[in-house]
Amino acid sequence: MQLLVSPATLEEAKKALSADIVDVKRPEEGSLGASFPWIIRAIKDLTDKPVSAAIGDFDYKPGGAALTALGAAAAGADYIKIGLMFDGAEEAQMVINSVTRAVKDTYPVKKVVIAAYSDWERLDTISPFEMAPLAAKAGADISMVDTGIKDGKSTFEFMDEALLTEFTALNRSLGLSTALAGSLKFPDIEILKRINPEIIGVRGMVCGGDRTAMVQEELVLKAVSMVH
Repeated sequence: MQLLVSPATLEEAKKALSADIVDVKRPEEGSLGASFPWIIRAIKDLTDKPVSAAIGDFDYKPGGAALTALGAAAAGADYIKIGLMFDGAEEAQMVINSVTRAVKDTYPVKKVVIAAYSDWERLDTISPFEMAPLAAKAGADISMVDTGIKDGKSTFEFMDEALLTEFTALNRSLGLSTALAGSLKFPDIEILKRINPEIIGVRGMVCGGDRTAMVQEELVLKAVSMVH
């Protein structure tokens, strides 16, 4: 299991370098808010660790999503991550296909991460279980859950250990890796180890519980030691 930490700035990224994957996002633009290409590039220049970049919580805009995904890849991201903030399998397949092709046609070794939301029922968006086969069909690499509404409620309040274990097993059966995120807390790490996804993603956990605060290096080190 790898730890992904999501700094919002270059200064925060310097405090997150002990993580396995350094993720670049802009929290004020949403759960998977996109940052700027120059921030992605600067963080990529800072570390030899893999760099992930969120490109946004997208509604049904396959062209915009494809172009944004290519931009993140060109800026240096090794993992390109999109959230599907809409419902409908046909529409989701179009967006997933478009993003995956945009990245893989030019950067075939880079990883495409497709995220649905653990709180899909209150968002009226596609469920993670419906998303995963579509991601596999498109040739994406990682199937992810996160919370879409950042109100302090954890993914575990919407998907319990059994459901998350089922989601992880589904992904493995489809040839996908799993990433789990969404207001995770330090006590969740032992449960996450039982579920055993390939990646867990955190921000609030290493900001002292408030995702709008600053990443704290000592909390990143604590999370790394607990995950490993």
